[in-house]
Parts: sequence; C-alpha cells; structure tokens
Amino acid sequence: MNDTSNATRRRALKLGLAASLAAPAVLSSGARAQAWPPGTITWLNPFPAGGGTDTFARPLAAQVGEQLGCQIIIDNKGGAGGTVGASQAAKMKPDGSVFFVGAIHHTIAPSIYKNLDYDLEKNFEPITMIALVPQVISINPAKVPVKTYAEFLAYVKANPGKVNYASPGAGTAHHLAGELYKLETKTEITHIPYRGAGPAMQDLLAGNADMMFDGMGTSATQIRSGRLLGLAVATPKRVSEFPDIPTAAEVGVPNWIVSTWYGLWAIKGTPKPIVDRMYTEMVKAMETPKMQAIWKDQTAQMGGESPQDFAKRIRAEIEKWQKVVAAAGVKLD
Repeated sequence: MNDTSNATRRRALKLGLAASLAAPAVLSSGARAQAWPPGTITWLNPFPAGGGTDTFARPLAAQVGEQLGCQIIIDNKGGAGGTVGASQAAKMKPDGSVFFVGAIHHTIAPSIYKNLDYDLEKNFEPITMIALVPQVISINPAKVPVKTYAEFLAYVKANPGKVNYASPGAGTAHHLAGELYKLETKTEITHIPYRGAGPAMQDLLAGNADMMFDGMGTSATQIRSGRLLGLAVATPKRVSEFPDIPTAAEVGVPNWIVSTWYGLWAIKGTPKPIVDRMYTEMVKAMETPKMQAIWKDQTAQMGGESPQDFAKRIRAEIEKWQKVVAAAGVKLD
C-alpha cells in the first residue's frame, strides 16, 4: 500500500477519534442515538455466504463489534445480483441497528434492473469503502486447455460462444467485467449467472463452469493451490502477491481496468452521530495489524475513505457502468 493512502487513513483516523470523543455529548441529544450501540447490530450482506463480501465483512464486523462492546451479526440475503438484499435493507428502520454491506455491483444495478424499488443514493447513507480488490481472469485448467493468456485468447476466438464464464449474478461487477472484456477483445464468451460468488466459485472448481472474471478476494487461494490458473489482472500494475500474472495492458487489453470493491452504508435517516461513530470504528479497525494481514492475504487495498469521498466514488461508478451497459447491450439473463 502506498504512503499516500496510509497518510489519508491516518488523517481519517485522527478526525474519527476526535469525533468519537465528542460523541457522548452529541448522542445524548436524541433518544435513539443515546441507546446506541444496542447489544446486537446486523450487517445485512445481500450475497450468499462464502463470497468476497463475506471475506472482508466477517472479520471486520468481529473487530468493530469488539471495539463497540456489542455483537455484529452478518445476515446473508442473496439474490438478483445483490438487489434482493439491498431492497430489504432499504426498508429497515434507520435506528442504527441495521447496516448494509454492499459492493460495486450496486452501482451497476440501476443500469441493469429497470424496476428497482430502492435507490442506492437516496435510501442509503455512505459510511466508507471496506476493501478494493483487483479483478483477475481465472480459468479451470481442467476445462480450458491453456497455460498462458495468449493461448487463452486464441482458444476463445477459435471456439466462439463455447467457453463460458460464471458470475455472482447478472449486473454484478464480475458480469460487467466479462462484458467489458468481450467488447475490448471482440470475443464471444457465454455468461452463466449464479446467486453469489460462493456458488459460482464452487461450480468453477467442480468443472461445471470454465472461467470467471473474478475478484482476487475469492480466487487468490485457489490460484495459489493450483486449482485455478490466473491469466491476467485488470489493474495498471501487477499485483505484488502474484508477480507472475500480467496486467491487462501487458496482454493487449489496456482499457480492461476493473476492481471489485465493498462498502458499508447506513440506512438513510440514521442519526448522524451513529453514522460518524460507525465510521470512526471502521477506520480504527482497519488500522489493526490483524485486519491489515487479512487484506494483504486477499491482495486487497484497505478502505477507510471518508463518507464524502465514498459518495463521490459511488456516483462515478454509476456513471461509468451506465456507459458500459449501453455499449455492450447488456440485458438480464
């Protein structure tokens, strides 16, 4: 991680700690906020257990809960690329008892699902990004008989539509990463949506799918074990934990730059002192050696950006993926 990002987090931590010191006086002004935190807090995860969101949310929830002196439960509500759980979270009471653990997928959903009954920017209050993970082309070498990216590209072009890629669902970053790749390389690869990254990975490992445009958070362990082969990362620079995997630019696809990120939101209307306190505790947790080690093992960049910067990221991603969806003509499977 670079010195700039570390300095940014340190500044955020100092500001957050200052806010937390002032919190008791502010919290006493409202009955709902005064009783916070409750004995149990729920982080609603709109994806099945075992996916990238779980990888980061579970250890972070345990650490933040320990700091707050309460239990934080991860409640998995998967379906429709994360939109089923998001819809449920949007209807929760804004009393600080429930938070939403979403992802980049939710900035794509408005361009894919035309009848969403929630609005990411209107129904939720951004707190911070949790982690940012590079995308990687992961293949099952038992299904796709190649050893290098060049061989893979030649194989896909020689077999249009016969190679398939699994994703956590229509409208997820994994899905759109595949569509963007197909646009950039003029290839035909068949999309197979699943109900979450966990089930998609299970089928990929079982040989029921050929490949994934996956986040390193779920592919890293399998690439290390040799069960999957990583062919290219969708980043400007090589990932330090996998120095032998070339970048998109190195293999001739410079515009294929995609990272999967995860974040925490409060329900819109949650008292500001609660939002501020949760942000403070999130940043504090991310500074612990334990969390830093987990993020490094998953080849992830640590989050911790301010709520304001997180909101700007969300707006920029929504605009980016609207263009990709339109260019690719993406429709629900």
